[in-house]
Amino acid sequence: MTYPSIYENSTTTLLISRLNKLNANTKALWGKMNAPQMLHHLNLIYDTAFHKYDPKTPAFVKFMLKTFVKSTVVGNKPYKKNSPTAKYLVMTSDFDFEKEALISNLKDAEEKGPAYFEHKDSNGFGKLTAKEWSHMLYKHIDHHFSQFGV
Repeated sequence: MTYPSIYENSTTTLLISRLNKLNANTKALWGKMNAPQMLHHLNLIYDTAFHKYDPKTPAFVKFMLKTFVKSTVVGNKPYKKNSPTAKYLVMTSDFDFEKEALISNLKDAEEKGPAYFEHKDSNGFGKLTAKEWSHMLYKHIDHHFSQFGV
């Protein structure tokens, strides 16, 4: 499956349109997170990409992630429902704050473009190509928006 590029305005516009269909009380079709937690979770992934949030990942965990998880996260297959989430990526948060932060993160990724992401180090997978970053970020948002029916 080919995913839209996060560096294109049409993708940013599409994702913001889907985001605008959510509200704080939108119920998930599966999983344990509520809508504000899900938005916070999405923002943390962008925050790690932009080095606003930099959790320390032990070397052994990085090795395991790169060896067994990376191809699933950046590859062409969609994520499975009820996939496990790292505990540090689930928190309670304010819906409106997280919505505005996600819109800002989407626009920042588009504006920074592929050159910013090319060979950028990720927290768990090492250096990724701009295409891998795009796949990972788009797939992740799409997965969670689908989780909430938008």
